[in-house]
Amino acid sequence: MLPPEYSLYDEVEMKRPHPCSARSKRFQIVRVGADIKITCLGCGNIIMMDRDSFNQKIKKVIAKNEGPIKIFGKK
Repeated sequence: MLPPEYSLYDEVEMKRPHPCSARSKRFQIVRVGADIKITCLGCGNIIMMDRDSFNQKIKKVIAKNEGPIKIFGKK
């Protein structure tokens, strides 16, 4: 099965939630290359993983955005 098409600043849903207080499955892609960098939309933490791991863990693309999303509670 092929992973969904994604690009920079897309909002994605992962298979497992982030272990923060928000338990969010929603992330935003902030860097695309050999590695993928995503930001948790619940707490703002940044996670970096290789493309193969990301392709295994992504569930679907929720929305396509033009720029970064402002996360409330984070400067």
